[in-house]
Amino acid sequence: MREPGLAPGSFSLRRRAAPLPPPAAAWQAIAMKPHDHVAPHAAEGGPARPAPRISFVSLGCPKALVDSERILTSLRAEGYELTKSHAGADAVIVNTCGFLDSAKRESLEAIGAGLRENGKVIVTGCMGAQPDEVRAAYPNVLAITGPQAYESVMAAVHEAAPPAHDPFLDLVPPQGVKLTPRHYAYLKISEGCNNTCSFCIIPDLRGKLVSRSAADVLREAEKLVKAGVKELLVISQDTSAYGVDVKYAQSQWGDRTVRARFLDLARELGSLGAWVRLHYVYPYPHVDEAIELMAEGLVLPYLDVPFQHASPKVLKAMKRPGNQEKTLERVRRWREICPDLAIRSTFIVGFPGETEEDFEFLLDWLKEARLDRVGAFKYEAVAGAAANDLGLAVVPEEEKERRYKRFMETQQAISARILKNKVGKRLQAIVDDPGAGGVARGRTKSDAPEIDGSIYIASRRPLRAGDVVSVKVERADAYDLHGVAT
Repeated sequence: MREPGLAPGSFSLRRRAAPLPPPAAAWQAIAMKPHDHVAPHAAEGGPARPAPRISFVSLGCPKALVDSERILTSLRAEGYELTKSHAGADAVIVNTCGFLDSAKRESLEAIGAGLRENGKVIVTGCMGAQPDEVRAAYPNVLAITGPQAYESVMAAVHEAAPPAHDPFLDLVPPQGVKLTPRHYAYLKISEGCNNTCSFCIIPDLRGKLVSRSAADVLREAEKLVKAGVKELLVISQDTSAYGVDVKYAQSQWGDRTVRARFLDLARELGSLGAWVRLHYVYPYPHVDEAIELMAEGLVLPYLDVPFQHASPKVLKAMKRPGNQEKTLERVRRWREICPDLAIRSTFIVGFPGETEEDFEFLLDWLKEARLDRVGAFKYEAVAGAAANDLGLAVVPEEEKERRYKRFMETQQAISARILKNKVGKRLQAIVDDPGAGGVARGRTKSDAPEIDGSIYIASRRPLRAGDVVSVKVERADAYDLHGVAT
């Protein structure tokens, strides 16, 4: 990720970017411009003292990233500085990921690093929902809180380093502190999940579905767009289940009421003038209605659907929601409604009980579905997941690796053919990195940041991050496009 132009402050953020659990293993570092001010002493006329400093580590998926943004916004609102290193900070906050054992190990390593380099560590996030595991490894952490426990995190920070707040100097932008580049932002519409997928412990970590009111989501989106955000990436654990828990309750936004319903929210977000990209959309029947919004141009013709597998037997063992058996038929219907639709998904190979026949079924399904963007993960047992108790044959690690390679080779060929068909076309693209030498890097409407491909744009005029330009595609490779700004 490039270093983004973000709100004032100075901090070090190490995070793993992941569109869907399990998260991809990639660490990033982001830094923001430091403030120069110090907060005044509490006693009138007393000597000025530096504002307390916090170092922050964020791990996991975009939903965890939004949690980090909310904590950082609270810290900045109370006058805390955000420092680039653990050493010298008044405390370290680690927002953990606990979806897989490998993610837990990475979280524990981050906690250990904070203790070695600083000594004062506050743990939050998904591993915070399993405090005994953290305490067993590191009994000296200052506090442990679960995901979305913003008030508990701030209380622990206040205990470790009381704030020195100056309301005349500590200014927070209306949209809050963001960890993404200025031109796009993640918009989380709900917390938790009501599904009981056998490979997943997210409901245990983050609880049942809790939807935000439509008005609350839309007010946040409006602030982001006014602050210069050109692309809203809608996320949750189960986006298409939005509003089920509140029975699609209405709320007042501006001069009208809006239902907390997937379709209604998508339509209203599309009226704000920014690109709207829908992630984590389980294929429930009502999702078909959203495709019409894409055909109308209200939201991007892009659907992130976590199919996870294709074999009916494996899907049944996974306890996946939705009518998965007619998925190919629905994909064809979606493309009839919106021919430009790009579909991305993730799959798990090597799930317990997956036979060679099941895997071949998946490969055949993949060839017929011709999904635009696909990721795959080798199954990893998660402590506490129901899949561990199914009594199914475990796929050997060597076989998982072979199947993973075969899967990715199959999808690479599909992707290459899809992108080759775009050569000669003019596509809209948003610029992520102006680059150097007259070649910028951006994304088409078919590509989400960090998880999908790029388009490299040759341009005679200078381009800026966030510019939306028309690009004539001149060539393609397996994952990326190359073209000229027109």
